[in-house]
Amino acid sequence: MSWETGGTGRENEDLDAGRIPRPRAAVEEHALRAPAGGDGDGPGGTVLSHQVLKSLLGAWALSACSAEETAAVEEHLTECARCAEEALRLRDAVGLLHSGRSLDLDPMLRSRVLEGCLGRRPARIPVPSWAAPYDAETARLDALLRDFGAAEWHAPVRLRWYEDERSSQRRTTVAGVIRHLTAVDGLVSAALGLDDPLGSGVKPLSPTERTETYWAAAYQPPTRAVREPWRDQGHTLVRTVSFAGRGVGEISVPYGGFALPLRDALLERAFECWVHGGDIAKAVDYPYEPPSAPHLHRLIDLAARLLPATLAGRRRAGLAAPARELVAAGSPGRSLHLEVEGKGGGDWYIALDSPAAVGSPDHTVARVALDGVEFCRLVAGHVPPVEAAAGQEGDREAIDDVLSAAASLSRL
Repeated sequence: MSWETGGTGRENEDLDAGRIPRPRAAVEEHALRAPAGGDGDGPGGTVLSHQVLKSLLGAWALSACSAEETAAVEEHLTECARCAEEALRLRDAVGLLHSGRSLDLDPMLRSRVLEGCLGRRPARIPVPSWAAPYDAETARLDALLRDFGAAEWHAPVRLRWYEDERSSQRRTTVAGVIRHLTAVDGLVSAALGLDDPLGSGVKPLSPTERTETYWAAAYQPPTRAVREPWRDQGHTLVRTVSFAGRGVGEISVPYGGFALPLRDALLERAFECWVHGGDIAKAVDYPYEPPSAPHLHRLIDLAARLLPATLAGRRRAGLAAPARELVAAGSPGRSLHLEVEGKGGGDWYIALDSPAAVGSPDHTVARVALDGVEFCRLVAGHVPPVEAAAGQEGDREAIDDVLSAAASLSRL
């Protein structure tokens, strides 16, 4: 096949140089030749038609045109808006082909889109504020799980917590973590009269006992099939509390040795969902951000409110120093100032001598300062108490007791 030129005799030279062959002057292309020795705009004096110039846009975007072709195309682009628009699109596409540029999406894109959607359009039936963290954290974890392949569902995950004054751990898989969340979320389902994943008529069990029972009931290693039941259960919980009315937040949810009102139980479930979401993300080497600041504040507040009763329980077990005698009837006793910094932070005064007392800044004997996420890692049992606090001052015994109590809130 011959290629029409302007009589320069450089056809073979151009082909050997790896350039795109010049367009032929076919009838259907309507190429017009300039008069002999003329001053045409195209190569060798050839005036190239719109169709020919349009066909060169791809080569131009790849910088594969000759100097003459490039000049002709670029002159045409100043006159033809449609071709100019197409040329810009082709140049952008060529940029994606650069070997040093990843075609993968930003790993945080989904989280940002999800957060934006949750914040822009309020639900017709609003979710109670105390259920919103659970709603958001289950949605975030589900977004992480959605595109997992079979291998990722079987990725090993190490669950960590603080028990018997030392760090404990248990190995499972991504799918095993979701079965664990399903089993413990079932405590809330049962309290609301909904289906319990362990079945009806199950005697009250602690979260750890429920998990072990649910794991043992699996006839084969769990797979991606666990995602849909867990997500359906979460949707049902949020929908039920949204339609139930104001009093539903006070329903008691038993946790074995203790109970929480439903409003606190769903905050606790949001906390665990976030923590285990981080465990899963770490197992598959994927970034996972903390909850939004308002939600993180609620989770920190729940842990701070549980500390006086937890401290009293540890004192009864001989794991904390005895309470000091109250100065007068009705006195709140000593307090520890817990200063949580950063995202979701604030100030809490932890009553040290009575679980029923409210901490007071007027009776502060110690101060502990921590970052918000670091405090949550302590409560999750991921950080030993001796390594947790960034700033400490005052009664050393009170500080050690409160930090150990915070770590003992964790469990499998």
